Amino acid sequence: MRTLVCMKTILDPDVPARDFAVDAARREAVRGGAALVPNVFCENTLEAALRLRETAGGTVTVVSDGVAECEETLRKALAMTADEAVHVLRDGAGVPDAAEVAGVLAAAVRHLGGFDLILLGRESGDWGLGQTGGWLAEELGVPFIAFADRIEPSAGGVRVRRHTDNGHEVLEAPLPLVVTITNSDATLPRIPKARDVMRSYKAPVTTLSAAELARAAGAGSPSEPLWHVVELAVRTREVSCELVGGDSLEEKVDAFAQRLVAALEGA
Repeated sequence: MRTLVCMKTILDPDVPARDFAVDAARREAVRGGAALVPNVFCENTLEAALRLRETAGGTVTVVSDGVAECEETLRKALAMTADEAVHVLRDGAGVPDAAEVAGVLAAAVRHLGGFDLILLGRESGDWGLGQTGGWLAEELGVPFIAFADRIEPSAGGVRVRRHTDNGHEVLEAPLPLVVTITNSDATLPRIPKARDVMRSYKAPVTTLSAAELARAAGAGSPSEPLWHVVELAVRTREVSCELVGGDSLEEKVDAFAQRLVAALEGA
């Protein structure tokens, strides 16, 4: 079984709030000193693919659509024992929408010769839209299953367990198929071994041009983004601190109580 895992690189979501900023003119986050890290749902996705390979055999290829720094995400995927890595290189101008990314990924799939199973994270940790998987399935003309946490081989295809509002349901589907993976104990990413980390930096990474793939996609890709960010800003909140005076603890407590009552009455 040939499995393709699509991984995204995002700004570290654990960056301290004081270090996070946005460019209001460009309407996007400013990297600053923040690190670029693999999207956590994409790591869950890779783990699901690796576990499926352990039971069904085959290969796992990882593809990342992004700027040059995204190669570190691919190196981590190789360290987690992915078989191959493909970097769809972008020039870094602007934030592409889900439909554009799906068109480029679909062109990459065709360029690489097609796959039996294509897996993506349920959503990204930056914009959190969760649309790329559905758009990719549409571009490729194959079935789509969302919010899965387990995939097992079955006769003629795969058996997928997916989350629902009331629990979960089990589906069987033929291949090829696009599936988005959610986080669960069943997809908890493994910690790479030291020898695999060292091997990952010696392994080759295939590089493709996002611009060339977009041209190859032709009329199937929209000429205009499907959505636009109108305004992006960091929420601010003004706070003030008032010190309560007094010569003794009792006087301070009394003054504090009076100030609290006055504030409540004025609310």
